[in-house]
Amino acid sequence: MTGKATMETLQPDDPRELGSYRLLRRLGAGGMGRVYLARSPGGRTVAVKVVRPDLAADAGFRERFRHEVEIAKAVSGRYTAPVVDADPDASLPWLATSYVLGPDLTDVVAAHGALPERTVRALAVGLAAALQEVHAAGLIHRDLKPSNVLLAADGPRVIDFGIARAVDGSRMTQTGVVVGSPGYMSPEQAQGKDVGTAGDVFSLGAVLAFAATGRGAYGDGASSHAALLYQIVHGEPDLTGVPQSLLGLVRACLMKDPAQRPAPAQIVTSLAPQGVGPVLTDWLPSAVASTIATHAAGILDLDAPESAPAVASFGPAPTMTAGPGASNPAQAYGSHPGGTPTPGYGDAPTPGYGGTPTPGYGGAPAPGHGAPAHGGAPGTSLPGTVRLGEPGTGTARSRRRALGLALGAAAGVAVAGGGVAWWLTQDGGDSPSTTDEAGRGGSAEPAGERFTTPPPGVAPQPLWHTSVAEDSTTSLVPLLTHDGLLLISGDPLVAYDVKTGKARWSKKEACRPGEPLLFHDGKVFLADGGYDGVLVALDVKTGEEVWRSRLGESLSVDSAIAVDDKNVYVTAEDFGESRSATEYRTAVAAVSHTTGRKTWLQRRDWGTKDYDVQGSVSGKHLVYADSHHNLTVRDTATGAQLWTRKIGEDWTWQPTVAGGLVFLPGDELTALDADTGDTRWTLSSNGRRAFRNPSVIDGVLYVSDHDDGVWAVDVKTGKRTWLCDDLEADGPETFLRAGSSLYGATGGLSGGGVVALEARTGKVRWVYDDTKDNGEPWQVTLSGNRLLVTHGPEIYALPAV
Repeated sequence: MTGKATMETLQPDDPRELGSYRLLRRLGAGGMGRVYLARSPGGRTVAVKVVRPDLAADAGFRERFRHEVEIAKAVSGRYTAPVVDADPDASLPWLATSYVLGPDLTDVVAAHGALPERTVRALAVGLAAALQEVHAAGLIHRDLKPSNVLLAADGPRVIDFGIARAVDGSRMTQTGVVVGSPGYMSPEQAQGKDVGTAGDVFSLGAVLAFAATGRGAYGDGASSHAALLYQIVHGEPDLTGVPQSLLGLVRACLMKDPAQRPAPAQIVTSLAPQGVGPVLTDWLPSAVASTIATHAAGILDLDAPESAPAVASFGPAPTMTAGPGASNPAQAYGSHPGGTPTPGYGDAPTPGYGGTPTPGYGGAPAPGHGAPAHGGAPGTSLPGTVRLGEPGTGTARSRRRALGLALGAAAGVAVAGGGVAWWLTQDGGDSPSTTDEAGRGGSAEPAGERFTTPPPGVAPQPLWHTSVAEDSTTSLVPLLTHDGLLLISGDPLVAYDVKTGKARWSKKEACRPGEPLLFHDGKVFLADGGYDGVLVALDVKTGEEVWRSRLGESLSVDSAIAVDDKNVYVTAEDFGESRSATEYRTAVAAVSHTTGRKTWLQRRDWGTKDYDVQGSVSGKHLVYADSHHNLTVRDTATGAQLWTRKIGEDWTWQPTVAGGLVFLPGDELTALDADTGDTRWTLSSNGRRAFRNPSVIDGVLYVSDHDDGVWAVDVKTGKRTWLCDDLEADGPETFLRAGSSLYGATGGLSGGGVVALEARTGKVRWVYDDTKDNGEPWQVTLSGNRLLVTHGPEIYALPAV
């Protein structure tokens, strides 16, 4: 069975209890029965596999199921999913195992690429220890592969053992019978020969090569089974990219002769001379570890539903094989790349349960949501699902405390199965972020991907991180995102893929230092990097030049300062009107971003300078401030000056204009009428130090003060809605909003970072700081459900949670 894997709500024909376990959600269904998420009276979360009623009436099947339970109990250990309870003699036989909290190796590599050397080393130790447990029980796994390896916070877990035995009740060691997964089975297994414990060691080597390189050592999924088997028996593995420190081990595991392969105990001893525990401390990449920790809180919060709220979807599900051999209940989600479901346990109707399993596990979209991201509007859940942390998923904080918010506290909670792909592989596509340039803020509804909300005080970890050369970016310029791209002002001008952090295009000498990036209708507008005095439009997807515009023979464009639906607004120097070699007239002009032709040009007063002019536009108002402490408002249609006034001694700020008002920071926050310049309202800081520059998002003004408080203010009345004085960081200087969260980026002098607040109350949710004391300010923007963040030369993508 394939489709999108979710945890479904219990249906009327589902039992509510099995033994002493309360059922919470349905995890999946297959030919032999169903798998449920359940909780014991003591609060332990488990996965329970229940046999179909018609199969339960089959004495032979009951005997095989009883044998499966015995096998599962025999291999339960530290690095497998332990059996918690079972009743093979119940009217509906069932088996419960711990719910291993962690995605499988296939999903992690698909989302993040090859794992770092330290993680692969720890993986080798954990898997070798797991094989020691399996072999000590007198068993052989025979199907060790990436989808059967779960990455939990405190170490890997091996699942899906003993399938071949359980299929027909034997150990399936007959000569000529090939059992396993092409690409990961040993040569002797591929040839149908007797397989010993060394066969599992060969599979371990293939798994480690996959983890270290992101690809199969004997070919990828596009290869035919026959080609993979031939390569395994006769070919040599491609180990390009395996770290030198692990290359010898992987080669030894992949020896053709089983006698030449190391034993699991030898691997553990060589890689972990001080013991397994220290090697598995903080062994996972931060993005994976953060996901496990934050998702655990949501799982622990689940209660048996009185109504039918669903649980978050976790991405694409691989092939479901649920048979008597699925000795770990959540192995019903086990992936078999390139394979087919076990014969007899595929997508057959489920007698006694009222019909066939529904591909995708859902019906109509949840109320209040549109079509799902996999076939409709981005930002919507899979049909019949809601998001963890939303109403209906419970708020039992005692269970979160039981988790301890620690990555190592996976002790009673565990999601087993390759289908629970989390957010790691979900690809709902990016949605353009909604940015209110004039208000210097932005808002967007969470869209596309689904990230779990972290517990209070726990910051998400980066989805990716890259570093660029120092001084190659301009840290004071806001970031630009569009259509899955992130553009950062600097030389070279680079567009990064928001999903991977990889550069999609790069253009040298295209961007002057400090030049803002203005965007409209697929084009980026900026003064040319060659200082030829022209305005250039670049295609945002390719970086190629679309047009360039010169205002006139004696006019030189200095900087682009604002853009609206019709024009790009620029400052310019008019060398045709000069009083000396250094004293000349400056101007402001509007250029059509469709044609590149000048719409209007207005000369500024003598004495005004062309540098350090920062502008914003909203409706009919173009507003800019300059280095002579002037604030000027012009009509966007004609360029006519509406009014100008001195703004004190602080001119290094971008004007904020929204709703017909211009907002001035300082000891008081002042709102001026954009048409007349008259004061509409003022807000006192009430003894606190002065206000920084504000942002306006959807009718709410957000501003921080120099005592690092954050204010929310009603734009129309100037009344404070809330004040957050709990930040242990500098007050943000820019703000964005996504859903119910408000995000801010701080300066870089001390205690900087990205902060997340509850937009309605101002309560601090988390603060992310990379601890890199480079003195540079932070910048943040939004693309779909990702925060794109810069801190000097450091670039990050964070979940917008």
